[in-house]
Amino acid sequence: MNKLTPSQEAMLQLFEQHVNAELEGDIETTMATMTDHPHLTNVPLLTGGVDREGVRDFYTNHLVGKFFPPDVEMIGVSRTIGEDQIVDELVIRFTHTMVIDWMLPGVMPTGKKVEAAFAVIVKFEDGKIAHEHIYWDQACVLVQLGLLGPTGLPVCGGESAQKILDPKLPCRVI
Repeated sequence: MNKLTPSQEAMLQLFEQHVNAELEGDIETTMATMTDHPHLTNVPLLTGGVDREGVRDFYTNHLVGKFFPPDVEMIGVSRTIGEDQIVDELVIRFTHTMVIDWMLPGVMPTGKKVEAAFAVIVKFEDGKIAHEHIYWDQACVLVQLGLLGPTGLPVCGGESAQKILDPKLPCRVI
């Protein structure tokens, strides 16, 4: 494992502070970790915000303190730390017991288990977070919730996250 530079260590500490503040519902600390002109994009839904007002509005109304149901598990798969960017690959598991505005807006709780792979790209400028781009397979999530039938479609459910966690699992034959 390569040793992190002081700059990379600072980015990692700031990112961890940012995520912890999101989980704890601390909007002021969350925003304090960001530049004056940040943006956030949840790619599958094209939701998020642009500039401080837009990001703050999205965080306040849809994400910070409203992140996930209580049984959420976040399993780190890989992390790449560059000169001005962190890329996290993770699997998130939870039971859909509440409306999750940032991920499943307007979808009433189904009580079903969800397991999905995520990629989070965080860009830093002048010692602050400039943007977050968050990717996940929404079709995989909808299949697990019973909202999308996989029959006849090139989609799957939680198997994709399981494959990320255990690369030795077989791939589908096309």
